[in-house]
Amino acid sequence: MPETAPETVPDAALQPSQSRTRRVMDHVTQLIARRELEAGEKLPSIRRCAAALSVSPSTVVEAYDRLVAQGVIYARRGAGFFVSDTAALRPRSLPQIDTARARDIDPLWVSRQSLDADVAAHKPGCGWLPADWMPTEAMRRALRGLARADDPLLAYYGSAKGEVALRNLLSRRFATQGLAAEPAQILLTASGSQAIDLICRLLLSQGDTVLVDDPCYFNFQALLRAHRIKLVSVPYTPEGPDIAAFEAALKTHRPRLYITNSALHNPTGATMSAQVAHRVLSLASAHDLTVIEDDIFAEFEPDLSPRLAALDGLQRVIRIGSFSKTLSASARCGFIAAHPDWIEALVDLQVATNFGGPSPLVVALIDSVLSDGSYHKHMEALRLRLAKRRREVARKLSGRGIVPWVQPRGGFYLWCELPDGVDAAEVARHALARDLVLAPGNVFSAAQNKAGFMRFNVSQMGTPEGFARLGEALQAARP
Repeated sequence: MPETAPETVPDAALQPSQSRTRRVMDHVTQLIARRELEAGEKLPSIRRCAAALSVSPSTVVEAYDRLVAQGVIYARRGAGFFVSDTAALRPRSLPQIDTARARDIDPLWVSRQSLDADVAAHKPGCGWLPADWMPTEAMRRALRGLARADDPLLAYYGSAKGEVALRNLLSRRFATQGLAAEPAQILLTASGSQAIDLICRLLLSQGDTVLVDDPCYFNFQALLRAHRIKLVSVPYTPEGPDIAAFEAALKTHRPRLYITNSALHNPTGATMSAQVAHRVLSLASAHDLTVIEDDIFAEFEPDLSPRLAALDGLQRVIRIGSFSKTLSASARCGFIAAHPDWIEALVDLQVATNFGGPSPLVVALIDSVLSDGSYHKHMEALRLRLAKRRREVARKLSGRGIVPWVQPRGGFYLWCELPDGVDAAEVARHALARDLVLAPGNVFSAAQNKAGFMRFNVSQMGTPEGFARLGEALQAARP
């Protein structure tokens, strides 16, 4: 059975010295749970910890001794205290809702709040479109057709690479975007996140370095830290990564991978310019860097912008994506397009970890909807609807002093700067108490320097009530 977290005694029920000891213990266990301290890593010295938490050294000694007794850490004579292997591998406890709301706002916070929120809650911090914006009628038609499918489709595992019909369709669609990728170069995966996970398993070892944008999609950070690698971030500009900082990071840290969205970047909505794209590829070649290009927002662009995978020809760029933003987040399926040698190794990894590709039922459903003549019309209408909503939401946010950082060419995100002195995490906490889920800037920032920013999903911000709750949270968070 999974290990459960020890019962926590409320600080109000403890003596002052016990309360301070508990605070030190909680601080250490949270660092381990967030993977900021790994197995075998040394804890801060007693004096350093005491100074950081404003407690006495004797309080830290007592806290460390208790953690040793619990097997969370161990002492090495003359060297200090270290994280035990079992503590670093221990799964996080599943907190009750009040604890979940009080937890530190980290890269998993927005995901958990968005996924667990009531269906009627306002979720401008989430990363998907409302159900009534999706092609649900086309999905229903496809599901009715699948109900008459042959028995093997309803009973068997998926093939190792994923069903060829959808890979053929993707190959044809890539060709229209200037990317030549044979069906044999395409692997279907259980999701876009699993696509990144498989690539990390193939190309990375514990302790390797990966380069990300700052800000970047928060789940990039969470997934990479699960692989116990070092994260290095470079500032993102309206035209792509800051090239001077990018080059300096390559020279200093020698990362193995760089993960980015080159078009309709998450969270900023910016699109990489052709000049920056060419410079990124030139530097990647010079420093033996592999690039993962997450192209999940490709179909939201009104016209195609430069793509790293197309410019590179899948030599050192790996394209990934999924259908959760345009078709359904319920029918999970992702893909990887890469050099043939990498695909074969990734297939083996997928078989080892997932015993085959994604559900053939899901793949058939997606193939049917994408092949439906109505899907193209759906996307055209969706782009127009989003363009109108972006303008409306930007105007209303600006009226509250919340200013978009850039005007995106498409998609459903606005990356906005809050009024001076307002902390986005505090706004998010006050908003959650009002059943409003927001995405504060620092969950996207490995450098933790985006406290004054917020990402808004414009498709989830259509009602006066939602704006009223945002205004209340903003006012409550003002210093």
